[in-house]
Amino acid sequence: MHQQNPLAGDRSRSSLRRPLQALVMLFAVVAGALAWSTPAQAHGTIVNPATRAYQCWKTWGSNHTSPAMQTEDPMCYQAFQANPDTMWNWMSALRDGLGGQFQARTPDGTLCSNNLSRNASLNKPGQWRTTNVSNNFTVQLHDQASHGADYFRVYVSKQGFNPKTQSLGWGNLDFITQTGRFAPAQDIRFNVNTSGYTGHHVLFVIWQASHLDQAYMWCSDVNFN
Repeated sequence: MHQQNPLAGDRSRSSLRRPLQALVMLFAVVAGALAWSTPAQAHGTIVNPATRAYQCWKTWGSNHTSPAMQTEDPMCYQAFQANPDTMWNWMSALRDGLGGQFQARTPDGTLCSNNLSRNASLNKPGQWRTTNVSNNFTVQLHDQASHGADYFRVYVSKQGFNPKTQSLGWGNLDFITQTGRFAPAQDIRFNVNTSGYTGHHVLFVIWQASHLDQAYMWCSDVNFN
């Protein structure tokens, strides 16, 4: 009578397990990637006047390997070289649980990166591209997940501060206004009224989101004319 080799059965089961294990590992990798990328799709930034990261992404995101960036837009070039994720995740420059202690927990020289080390390239002084504005202009937030806002705080760098050569600190800013609340929406706009500014300045905006204690801080380079 023919007797079945028990080792053959083990080999057969093992050969079945290998592709199943590979599928499980592939699923885990894909699920992990989705879990990592989802938060980056759930936030926003000031799109006008464009923040530094958004301006770099909008201008060079589809052409980020172009050698022309180094000469035409050196500040975006150094940012892409330092960490491309700064631009790809232009919508996720947030910190949790600051409790409104923005100045105490954001050292001078780290304002434009919201004190996030991965975005440190945004703090560097230099020839950042500017958006032309008048003394009275509109700020536009694109909020992908419609968080709403408890408020926005708006500052402008002091007359005489040079964004091309100086890193931004709290003492370099004039406080302009704090808004009221905004209901959840993907597009939020508010007016800013200033006077006495000319030339290249940094517009510094803090967005206190409504859904959680999440604070976003950005620098936009503007040219008052």
